[in-house]
Amino acid sequence: MSIRNGCSLLLAVVFCLLVTAQCTFHTLDHLKPKASDKTQEIAVVEMLERLLGNRSTEFIVSVNRSLSKDGLDVCELRSTNSNTIVATGSSGVAVAFGIYNYLKYKCNCHVSWSGDQLDLPRPLPKLTDVLRFNMQHRFRYYQNVCTVSYSYVWWAWPRWEREIDWMALNGINLPLAFTGQEALWQEVYRALGLNQSEIEEFFSGPAFLAWNRMGNMFKFGGPLPQSWHVNQLYLQFKILARMRSFGMIPVLPAFSGNIPKGIFRLYPRANVTRLGPWAGFNCSFSCSYILDPRDPLFLQIGYLYLSQVVKLFGTDHIYNTDTFNEMTPPSSDPAYLSAISRSVFASMTKVDPQAIWLMQGWLFFSDAGFWKPAQIQALLHGVPLGRMIVLDLFAETEPIFSYTQSFYGQPFIWCMLHNFGGSSGLFGTVESINSGVFKALNFPNSTLVGIGMTPEGIEQNAVVYELMSELAWRKEPVNLSEWVSLYAVRRYGSTQESLTTAWRLLFASVYNCTVPHYRNHNHSPLVHRPSFHMNSALWYDPADLYKAWKLIMEAAPSLMSKETFRYDLVDVTRQVLQVLTTSFYQDIADAFQNKKMAELLAAGGVLVYDLLPELNHLLSSDRHFLLGTWLEQAQSLALDEKEAQLYDMNARNQLTLWGPSGEILDYANKEWGGLVEDYYTQRWGLFVYMLVECLNSGQPFNQTAFNQAVFQVEKGFIYNGRRYPTKPQGDTYEIAHRIFLKYYPLALKRV
Repeated sequence: MSIRNGCSLLLAVVFCLLVTAQCTFHTLDHLKPKASDKTQEIAVVEMLERLLGNRSTEFIVSVNRSLSKDGLDVCELRSTNSNTIVATGSSGVAVAFGIYNYLKYKCNCHVSWSGDQLDLPRPLPKLTDVLRFNMQHRFRYYQNVCTVSYSYVWWAWPRWEREIDWMALNGINLPLAFTGQEALWQEVYRALGLNQSEIEEFFSGPAFLAWNRMGNMFKFGGPLPQSWHVNQLYLQFKILARMRSFGMIPVLPAFSGNIPKGIFRLYPRANVTRLGPWAGFNCSFSCSYILDPRDPLFLQIGYLYLSQVVKLFGTDHIYNTDTFNEMTPPSSDPAYLSAISRSVFASMTKVDPQAIWLMQGWLFFSDAGFWKPAQIQALLHGVPLGRMIVLDLFAETEPIFSYTQSFYGQPFIWCMLHNFGGSSGLFGTVESINSGVFKALNFPNSTLVGIGMTPEGIEQNAVVYELMSELAWRKEPVNLSEWVSLYAVRRYGSTQESLTTAWRLLFASVYNCTVPHYRNHNHSPLVHRPSFHMNSALWYDPADLYKAWKLIMEAAPSLMSKETFRYDLVDVTRQVLQVLTTSFYQDIADAFQNKKMAELLAAGGVLVYDLLPELNHLLSSDRHFLLGTWLEQAQSLALDEKEAQLYDMNARNQLTLWGPSGEILDYANKEWGGLVEDYYTQRWGLFVYMLVECLNSGQPFNQTAFNQAVFQVEKGFIYNGRRYPTKPQGDTYEIAHRIFLKYYPLALKRV
């Protein structure tokens, strides 16, 4: 270690020791709710009306920010003689969080992406004493920069309103707010002198904007219609107003150096680096242009943009931008890296002297070969200590804080990433989540200032996010078996022991991945292009899944009126069929390798003509698993047929090819009704057909030839023009029961 780096680290440690054993950064004291206490009270009252209807009047809401003496949120609840609950908290978020925990643990109620269970007792259960929730973490962060593309991209205001309510109920006070930024960038680029065609060639399509913003790609899926800018700007105003009304602190975007090619025409001497290809894309859509932050033009553009952001959106003084996301810097010289971060931060403080830079720490993991201790420390120490917050983005599996001595003194947020690409599939790392936050808190000279949830995609595995959100007020890890038993009771409003047993089985198996470095991409052969080199490994014993399936199936007749139960019946059955697909794939591969035509036809026939069609019927019976909904949401934003076709292509391509030629093929896979039928089943059908042809002709299987043929199937799906149902079809119980009778005995034989 150099003397300079050693001194920097010593200063960081001394800084922490001066401010307390667990770092308290007074540089962050100004990050607090801007809305008045009254405004926050009104926001909670209106949220309760949306959630509980007339029963909302049984809650009396009060916000008093002086309740928080140390910057940590608090909520107190007590009963009155008139059977009402008085909830008083230091912010609107604190009150919403407190009320939701009362609803969960006193009323056995539940709110989730996959439905609500809100059968409130009448009257409300009385509290014999004050029920107090003390937040253990100053910040509770939410979102990944990719979530805006994988999940939010087609949302209209009603869905955003629901999500912001969910954030408040789960204690989120530091959400990302990235919607509508292209409208501002367009104005900045016009002011600089770019023409409209240069701007349109820069922005990607709506479904790929996350990676356009990070400098990974441009143009593909575009151009963005002007109506898109207007719509998104309108949404952002409403999103920000609602977030702030709850007392949240929205994180706004800043400039990272990613620029359109047209800047060269205006500033031919600018210090610009053209990056290499990203993720298999050629330079028609990648090889972005990055302006060196040390170039005076960087400060000029950064100032113009952030000035627009603050002017139109206001500010809560915290901004996100990510340099070198999945891109290797041109130099590993620590002096260069410090200068880069110093310049990026200067572009923020020129507009807002109180600026805090929120940075995703993903780059340190994704390019670990480049980011050694000296390089990480240099980048972080280019910004004054306490003026940057680092998101330890994938901390449940790949914590960075532990080998960077708490990010060398910069405050950080311990985050659970959990999901990649918004893919389907049951998954969790509950033991790691349950203990990881407390390990970070008790780490020597810890600079932990919050916890966060940073999934690339949402609307899956709700149980994992409920557990994570609760850790905001827990002082120690929960008993996972007891916790999930209570979860089962409130999710269905039922005390059936079979259901709590089922959930304990799931929590101890499929939700408890302990494989080191595992990433939840849904590796199942079902959702990937067939080959003889597919990932068939599981991190759990499928016997536990099958036992849980049987218990859930047995409880089904009396619970089909519950949306949450119907969802879980579909989801667990879907997971079973996903596992069985892997089993049939192995049978197909073995039969082909051993040249056994009868076995190949049997295994391939069951998979293509029964299992996958049954899965499609099952998924099509529940509104949460419909391809048609995703496509309808996309097309609903269009003003004319041309825009509708553009949005439809974006929506379909992201789920499948993820690029013009399958550059990130199947990364954002979904098991949805319609998609299983017209995409995954068609691929498997072609695979089995070509294997049969090979056995008949005595020719070896040619993967390259298959890839060329199946690409036409994949591309054909994107442009097939078919309209898919947006309403459930069929009886979920009948379909699930039929599947159970056929496949449960088979599943047991294959354990």
